Amino acid sequence: MLATVNPIIGKINAVILNPLITLLFALALVMFLWGMFQFLWMEDSDKAHEQGKNHMLWGLLGMFIMFSVFAIMRLIAGTIGADLPAGLIP
Repeated sequence: MLATVNPIIGKINAVILNPLITLLFALALVMFLWGMFQFLWMEDSDKAHEQGKNHMLWGLLGMFIMFSVFAIMRLIAGTIGADLPAGLIP
């Protein structure tokens, strides 16, 4: 049974999960960069300064979560012996 499940898990991982995690990681990076922009270039406004700090915090948190999800997914798939395509972490 494990021989039939491994290719399915590998396909789901390659076609659905990896692109989704990459997209969410990219969105978190964009949020972090937007927060940095707000923090550095709109420094005359205290509200924009505070929003920039919040965006940077949430962007970092989102990137950490996506990296953790990717690592946990790789750990689980490696534990059950699923064939994984090359991804962010070799």
